[in-house]
Amino acid sequence: MFVCPSAEHPYSHLIDTLKDGRIKFFNPQKLNDPRYDKLPLSIRILLEAAVRNCDGFYTKKEDVQNLLDWQQQQNKAEVPFSPARILLQDFTGIPAMVDLAAMRDAVAKHGVDPSLVNPKCPTDLIVDHSLQIDYSKWSLKNQEMELIRNKERLQFFKWCSKAFKNVNVVPPDVGAVHQVNMEYLSRVVQVCDGFIYPDSVVGTDSHTTMINGLGILGWGVGGIESEAVMLGQPVSLTLPQVVGCKLVGNINPLTTSIDIVLGITKHLRQAGIAGKFVEFFGPGVSQLSAPDRTTIANMCPEYNATVSFFPVDQVTLKHFKKTSECYFTATKQYTSYMKAVKLFRSYEDPSEDPEYSEVIEINLSSMVPYVSGPKRPQDRVAVSNMKEDFQSCLDEKVGFKGFHISKEKQETRIPFLHCGQEYQLAHGSVVIAAVISCTNNCNPSVMLTAGLLAKKAVEAGLVVKPYIRTSLAPGSGMVTHYLSTSGVLPYFSQLGFEVIGYGCATCVGNTAPLPEGVVDAIKQGDLVACGVLSGNRHFEGRLCDCVRANYLASPPLVVAYAIAGTVGIDFEKEPLGVTSEGKEVYLHDIWPSREEVQQIEEDTVISSIFKDLRGRMEKGNTFWNNIDCPDSVLFPWDHKSTYIRSPCFFSKLSKEVPPPQSIECAHALLFLGDKVTTDHISPAGSIARVSAAAKYLLSKRLTPREFNSYGARRGNDAVMTRGTFASIKLQNRFIGKSGPKTLHIPSGQTLDVFEAAERYQRDGIPLIILAGKDYGSGNSRDWVAKGPYLLGVRAVIAESFEKLHKNQLVGMGIMPLEFLPGQNADSLELSGKERFTIVLPDSLSPRQQLTVKVGQQAVDTELRGQAKTLCKKQ
Repeated sequence: MFVCPSAEHPYSHLIDTLKDGRIKFFNPQKLNDPRYDKLPLSIRILLEAAVRNCDGFYTKKEDVQNLLDWQQQQNKAEVPFSPARILLQDFTGIPAMVDLAAMRDAVAKHGVDPSLVNPKCPTDLIVDHSLQIDYSKWSLKNQEMELIRNKERLQFFKWCSKAFKNVNVVPPDVGAVHQVNMEYLSRVVQVCDGFIYPDSVVGTDSHTTMINGLGILGWGVGGIESEAVMLGQPVSLTLPQVVGCKLVGNINPLTTSIDIVLGITKHLRQAGIAGKFVEFFGPGVSQLSAPDRTTIANMCPEYNATVSFFPVDQVTLKHFKKTSECYFTATKQYTSYMKAVKLFRSYEDPSEDPEYSEVIEINLSSMVPYVSGPKRPQDRVAVSNMKEDFQSCLDEKVGFKGFHISKEKQETRIPFLHCGQEYQLAHGSVVIAAVISCTNNCNPSVMLTAGLLAKKAVEAGLVVKPYIRTSLAPGSGMVTHYLSTSGVLPYFSQLGFEVIGYGCATCVGNTAPLPEGVVDAIKQGDLVACGVLSGNRHFEGRLCDCVRANYLASPPLVVAYAIAGTVGIDFEKEPLGVTSEGKEVYLHDIWPSREEVQQIEEDTVISSIFKDLRGRMEKGNTFWNNIDCPDSVLFPWDHKSTYIRSPCFFSKLSKEVPPPQSIECAHALLFLGDKVTTDHISPAGSIARVSAAAKYLLSKRLTPREFNSYGARRGNDAVMTRGTFASIKLQNRFIGKSGPKTLHIPSGQTLDVFEAAERYQRDGIPLIILAGKDYGSGNSRDWVAKGPYLLGVRAVIAESFEKLHKNQLVGMGIMPLEFLPGQNADSLELSGKERFTIVLPDSLSPRQQLTVKVGQQAVDTELRGQAKTLCKKQ
């Protein structure tokens, strides 16, 4: 976002000019404040944005002073941040655009020109998903089928690109949103109306944080927050603590960026840096390429940091010189600006090191190959200990790692037929192996390592068993290009790793069903079957409900475990496989050297690849180019559509903000425990045939094959509301077992969550949710708040909330209430079946204590969140 300064701008005296005399910029150095040079560079970017956008309303001089006084104000003051641009992924972006379209209808009813409803901040919407793919083969025919299946969505997106100003829609089948962001949209600096300023972004994609590896400040937000920013409201955040992560030591030649990522993730998770910024410095940073840095930055949500920021240096500029023609010609100009405002770093010069809230030192030479799992990304296992660790998981009680398989059943082997040949499955058998490059395609070295490993495996006579569901999901066409150019793509294919598409697939459960023989064998033996993937999401049951153990691994290790067919292998002592001639082949026999990989990378990953990508983005594809869309200012809603529906949020929109309402005699819709994630709340993945959403689609005369996924139907609130709390892993204390069910308290019946909520709303009974610690942790999604709101939930009472989700609840008018310290539902002897009354005072403020009346009792809670926003939104 950029506010063109006028003579009345409170910081017009800070305007400076580059040597060319044409481009201006706000120079915080001219504040002549010694505190500026001590600020972390990520805070300097927040400060520059506050200075530039200071309008006395959203951003005030007080905010600028708080940022300058970061050392004293960190973790205390609330500050605004106006990013340079917004990034929308189609799944999460379509609800935002649908809301804007519906908003035009609403303002038109009040006599306001609907064409005035436009994003004020430049917005890029990336149509990056191919949905319901035939994962057994990706072909042009499949692509056309997907485009036809999603035609309604695409027509809406195309209308948005024409109807709204400041909206750029990148057509489908070009690349994953985070890759398009890095390879096409990123600028390091933006130039607008004669002013230059740092690039920055907030996005609705969970991988938005990757961009911090290129020195561009950015993080993920929900659809609700993105809509607010699009309409001109800055993101509000508590001035964060900034942890300096000092990298020292030399990288082991056999260590991949994934190993470094997981190693740093472990260190930072143990350091307790939730909600903080992480900024890297130290001599070790210079050893990391730009792709290495973006891979590391991508994982910051796993240790709950807001961003993992790598300030711009020579490595960053070298990357952009390779990949962007405009940067090749303007690097001196951009470097001059970055140095003028002290946003350029030399990591070898310790005199440039800022002052941080705290410093964590990590020795890169200590990094060794790891995988993580079998249920959580933070549970890392050294590859050398994998066989032993999996055995312990079988022994341990059911929990974060254990499966509690009795000793007598651990040796179970179940024979089955596949394509006329007999195979056997056992505990630890690999049935899903997915090379997913969304988190790695910014780093070609790991994908090339996997490709060279596949090549050497084929040449050695090794194969992958045909029943294993193998797949290769490049995050962008760039990956396919360099895998093809380097000559390794055919070898992936020979091992069964066919290119399946360019969007989220296995990570979010969008995978083809396993062969029936495999599923039957797993169920018959109650086997702990395994999936191995190189993405960064793998909660239990997310890949496939019958695959209980899932491991994150680097792409070459995914290939290795697929060839081995089991995770119960010691690669150092046991052969990876045996050729048809009976020769044993070990992993070290076919693992490519670091020098070999680097040479291939230099020969293939060149600027022409990025140029080709940009050409395809600008050209689009024939199907997209030929799509007809309305030319009207208002979108012509089709009431028969099951994809795009005008939401009901704005049906009662008034010019005046109504006051907050007390909640009287509410019932608890759900009684939940700790660690309820957004995966439990927000609908994702495929639509189960027995779900409430399926019943709705069947009533619209759709067949199960036409259901598509929740992601594809995010533009239909009727589907999404029915999918809220529809996770098979939801643990509701009312029911006592996992599943999308709850107790309808008045009748005593066990119903689908949606059906129970529907009954409560029909009877005029407001609803609350009781929960434990860390409610709403995980990926940011708009429907984690929209869904509960449409179910009739008006408050969530929990022991603690994930901060971003708490803000989302406030944005939808749902009160986030926390039990007082030391109290919870159990200590207060709540059964959840009581009636709850929450009386609101005339004025509300953050952390204000409220009294929740429960029957004849009263429970004090604190109101956590932005009370002013709550009052505005309800």
